[in-house]
Amino acid sequence: MESLLKRELNTAVLRELGYAGGGCISQGQSYETDSGRVFVKVNHKSQARKMFDGEMASLEAILKTNTVKVPKPVKVINLADGGAMFVMEHLDILSLNKHMVTLGEQLADLHLHNAKFQEQQKRDAQTVGKGPGQSAIQYVDKFGFHTITCCGYIPQNNDWQSDWANFFTRQRLQIQLDLIEKEYGDREVRDLWSKLQLKIPDLFRDIEITPALLHGDLWGGNIGQVEDGPVIFDPASFYGHSEYELSISGIFGGFSTAFYTAYHNKIPKVPGFEKRLKLYQLFHYLNHWNHFGTGYRGSSVSTMKALVK
Repeated sequence: MESLLKRELNTAVLRELGYAGGGCISQGQSYETDSGRVFVKVNHKSQARKMFDGEMASLEAILKTNTVKVPKPVKVINLADGGAMFVMEHLDILSLNKHMVTLGEQLADLHLHNAKFQEQQKRDAQTVGKGPGQSAIQYVDKFGFHTITCCGYIPQNNDWQSDWANFFTRQRLQIQLDLIEKEYGDREVRDLWSKLQLKIPDLFRDIEITPALLHGDLWGGNIGQVEDGPVIFDPASFYGHSEYELSISGIFGGFSTAFYTAYHNKIPKVPGFEKRLKLYQLFHYLNHWNHFGTGYRGSSVSTMKALVK
């Protein structure tokens, strides 16, 4: 593997540093190279290339917004066993403690970035000599992403849709529930889902949702800080409802009250926020059930019961 890395990175030096990491899905190691330090994630699953291609596209999209710091991606490399490596910029990431307010502000800026493009597009349309397509700014008017991204190792269907409630129901919840049906054939979940589908449209009545670029998996394990501010990593991006971003943080914690206050100062809550947040948390409970087993069944079922009341 190291000879492959040397060749792909065109480096004579490849020295392991004392920085290793990884989570439940992939393992990581930092190296010194001729051109500086890199961090390399390795996964030997057959779907690793798809997973890392989506992560690279996510980092590139977030980088372009110039709102919140992420590692700069370098390249994805195929392994002989069918797995892959993902090479990115090495950052000296520490646990986030003193930049929570900044993270809240910068995350809101990320979510507002596309909406600002929309405003610019409207202004351009009213300016003599400028019309649609003439501005360098491009507004994304649908929900989805230009490529597949993976939350964990399960691919997400990011086909573009104009209706957010339909996108989330069919391309997020339904896919997770289909996997649970295939693996477990859980009758209670099946019955709850048939009831919940009827309730979902009511949660989105009378609110306007502008597509926002999301990190997509923003839990406490995917945030940190470097010397000059916060950093987020391991994204599973797509354009969706900004509220979705806050759902998994409420499950696993790691975010202070100051973070939420700073975020909502820029993006205030709108009616129905708490119940929609529960709906979005359902996706993560189901996703964890599919990744890690029935320990997440109870949380999934209780969330569904609360939503159908």
